Amino acid sequence: MTDITQASTTPSRWQRACRSLLLRALDGLEGGKLVLFDADGTHALGTGEEVRVHVRDGSFYPAALLEQSSGVGQAYMDGWWSCDDIVGLVRLLARNERTIRRWTAPTLGLLAPWHRFLLWRRRNTMARARRNIAAHYDLGNEFFAAFLDPTMTYSCAVFENRDDDLETAQLNKLERICRKLDLGPDDHVLEIGTGWGGFALHAAGRFGCRVTTTTLSGEQAALARDRIRAAGLADRVTVLEEDYRRLTGSFDKLVSIEMIEAVGVRYFPAYFRACSDLLRPEGAMLLQAIVVDDRHFVHDARHEDFIKRWIFPGGVLPSVGEIARRVAEDTDLQMAHLEDLTSHYAETLHRWHGNLRGAWGRLKAGGRDERFLRAWEFYFHYCRGGFLERRVGVVQSLLVKPGCRDLPLLEPLAAPWPVVQTRSEACHG
Repeated sequence: MTDITQASTTPSRWQRACRSLLLRALDGLEGGKLVLFDADGTHALGTGEEVRVHVRDGSFYPAALLEQSSGVGQAYMDGWWSCDDIVGLVRLLARNERTIRRWTAPTLGLLAPWHRFLLWRRRNTMARARRNIAAHYDLGNEFFAAFLDPTMTYSCAVFENRDDDLETAQLNKLERICRKLDLGPDDHVLEIGTGWGGFALHAAGRFGCRVTTTTLSGEQAALARDRIRAAGLADRVTVLEEDYRRLTGSFDKLVSIEMIEAVGVRYFPAYFRACSDLLRPEGAMLLQAIVVDDRHFVHDARHEDFIKRWIFPGGVLPSVGEIARRVAEDTDLQMAHLEDLTSHYAETLHRWHGNLRGAWGRLKAGGRDERFLRAWEFYFHYCRGGFLERRVGVVQSLLVKPGCRDLPLLEPLAAPWPVVQTRSEACHG
């Protein structure tokens, strides 16, 4: 629970004014109760199960009002507030997003030119894309190893059983992708977005296919090559450090696992055209994508949020509708199958956060500062709340060329947890 006895700074007049406007925007919350504690007392909004927020520095209020998720996340990084259940807070705000947005729309309108400028400045040109990727993925392989499983897989896992550990769940996911594409020794597979080589190792090692994989992260590429050599697969796997827009060749199958989020809206057509052009006429593509609710796609694409500012510069989530539109307008591919894995990502993030907290002291001793680690903690909570409320989701889409025939359709997964969990279900483990 939040320590409500810890001292807080007294809000200034400006901060109190922002607090008043923020409380007005949050008035009428449904599906839960938000209780704010600060030096002036207690402020309660809504009814039902409580989420308790302790505001230690009044700077939180203008940050939350004017910058919304970016400001709230930065305020958490700076220690201006704490909460007994950040995931629950994100879920409560997501449930009431339409109501809140009516009050915050004027602020968003005033800031819209600034947001557009920031998004334009971080757009994924050939040169900028490499810098954007480095800003996230070149934070140090040892940092990612602290919360990932031994496969070093940084994407949604598949928990076929509740007692699957994270490594088993990631191998489940990789196996499922390979089986959906019916991979075999005669296949040459292109992977856009290497990560640390998890898919390439699994596909080449277990299914015997050749894999050409590409990443813009120098640190990822170096470790992936080391792991591939150690596994004795250097003759089956080639690691490139090339932009997808510069790739050439013709491939039997193509895999892209949670890379499209780093493409950017203006480059979605180029991404899908490249994927289609790189496939043989009978080829197939497996796309795993984090997606936003179609009703929020345009809004989210035009506005900065916490993740775009602090975690993934240049990133934008597609929606299922946007993927379907781009496939139809920019390629000769067809969507043959779509599978929802949303509840599995909520659990994946739960496991990552547990690993991060377990490594917190070691990471600080190694030079990671508290603010950096708090940014990642908030990131995991923020994403998990979004998945639990289905504000965002994750899908695997099988896209096929006109000449593709007879790919197997796997039985749908029976999710070990509800897609939308209650708070008690969400707090298991």
